[in-house]
Amino acid sequence: MHLVITPPPSHVPGHAVSRLRLARLAASAKPFVARGSGGGRCAGCRLVASHCVCALRPLVATQAGMCLVMGDIEALKPSNTGWLVADVVADTWAFGWSRTAVDPGLLALLADPQWQPYLVFPGEFVPPGRVVTGLPPRGEDGKKPLFVLLDGTWSEARKMFRKSPYLDTLPVLSLHPDQVSNYRLRRSARESHFCTSEVAALCLAMAGETHAAQSLAAWLDVFTTHYLSAKRSVVLDRDDEPHQRLRDLMHP
Repeated sequence: MHLVITPPPSHVPGHAVSRLRLARLAASAKPFVARGSGGGRCAGCRLVASHCVCALRPLVATQAGMCLVMGDIEALKPSNTGWLVADVVADTWAFGWSRTAVDPGLLALLADPQWQPYLVFPGEFVPPGRVVTGLPPRGEDGKKPLFVLLDGTWSEARKMFRKSPYLDTLPVLSLHPDQVSNYRLRRSARESHFCTSEVAALCLAMAGETHAAQSLAAWLDVFTTHYLSAKRSVVLDRDDEPHQRLRDLMHP
């Protein structure tokens, strides 16, 4: 019997990461209060209301899908960029990670015959025989690529990789981008690290989803501009290069 999974709804605020955030909040013993929340945050983009970016959100049809396996409080962080992936890519799923249990929905998704899952992780930590550095031509095997992204800090991602036996059979897609990360919302222990939305954009580009990759990259830039403008109390320029680039992609 073939298992068919209905794609998740993609409208804000009801996309996969938003739903995971609500579930995580409901399960929390005490409220999670992000720094800078005093002015009230938009439920759709998590930014303070004065810097809401929802009206600019792109939604792009893709053949590729995204599966986010998220660290404990990642979905709660206003700076989390897995949320941006779910904003843009309609076929995005999000699951909370636990060392002792696995969401049955995640196992069902990985087993769905319409998808070919690829666990995206640096190849240096994986036996060479499991690593792939490219994708088969589109349609060659009749399956669509599903990129499995471990969304958390580097130490969390390594822990998820080591302690998730249900991921051990997946081919590991190792990325070797030419560019450096432009991520500015959190510090990373390694300069070579990319944030989740940057990794997702690289995967989309590899899958031939050029417009989606460019739209996600532009969306990250615009979100970052709004986020930092609010955090630093600087004037927001809605006609700067990131905004114009996003508008051009939304209305070619």
